[in-house]
Amino acid sequence: MRICVVGAGAIGGVVAARLAATGEVDVSVLARGATLSAIRDNGLRVTSPALMSSGRRSAGGTITARVPASDDAAELGEQDFVVVAVKAQSMAGVAASVGGLLGPDTAVLSTLNGVPWWFLDGFGGPAADRHLDSVDPGGFIASVLPAARVIGGTVHLSASSPAPGEVSWPSGNGLIIGELAGSPSPRLDALAAALGAAGFDVTVSARIRDDVWYKLWGNLTLNPICALTGASTGPALDDELVRDFVSRAMLEARAIGDRIGCPIAQSPEDRHAVTRRLGDFVPSMLQDARAGRPLELDALTGAVRELGTLVGVPTPYVDAIHGLTRLWASAR
Repeated sequence: MRICVVGAGAIGGVVAARLAATGEVDVSVLARGATLSAIRDNGLRVTSPALMSSGRRSAGGTITARVPASDDAAELGEQDFVVVAVKAQSMAGVAASVGGLLGPDTAVLSTLNGVPWWFLDGFGGPAADRHLDSVDPGGFIASVLPAARVIGGTVHLSASSPAPGEVSWPSGNGLIIGELAGSPSPRLDALAAALGAAGFDVTVSARIRDDVWYKLWGNLTLNPICALTGASTGPALDDELVRDFVSRAMLEARAIGDRIGCPIAQSPEDRHAVTRRLGDFVPSMLQDARAGRPLELDALTGAVRELGTLVGVPTPYVDAIHGLTRLWASAR
């Protein structure tokens, strides 16, 4: 099996290194700049504590994966699977560069945060088959990576990249994947088996959009609010006014989910309790803000606002988060 991981940052680095460690998969990485140089010189280094997987505890420590790496997709060649592990704002560049990886039957696993480009394609309800310019302006990404190629996914692990080619993976081990149509398929089975053999806790979902929307429900508020304030998740939820604001924005998103067919049974307070069980942590958008990187805003709040307009749900609280964070980013 040939699998190329596009983007060797935090999540992509974990996936590529763990797949390579099995010795059963031909793994490569499409990367660029300092990350590409570091992987070529020193390998891909992933440091983690002992983690639980399927009831078994894995050994912690550092693994170094020596994997082929290039910034030229044609050099790596056609793949069975391409794992897209970049931030949503990088997807247009990915679409422009991955052509050499794609054969007639290549499947693409999407692991993006927020609402991905394929979310409404083939989906029923009042927003059926509408296009979201917030995540795919002009439809360029969908033209290169159509929904027929996509296996949807969402990641439930925490990782960061303190330096090019290096990944710190402190917690979490979950991957949820599923065909967009909800049905089983040989390619889905093969990918789930490969990821499971690499030590991930893989859940195959018949409603992958529900899983993506549920993760978004927790991310769309705390990520930008922590980026704006510089606070980690614990102090943000400890402030009663901030927590109330977050809850009101989440209620808007939950109402949109009800309209589009991704219902959420929990209350915002239920979800806050889930977040608190993860401990006090620095979410990815705050990590990006501290590092001066672009923020993954449009796929989180921008897409929610656009969906609200499509299905007739007002979003004043999400609008406020989006506008304030957008202004903060542009001012810096």
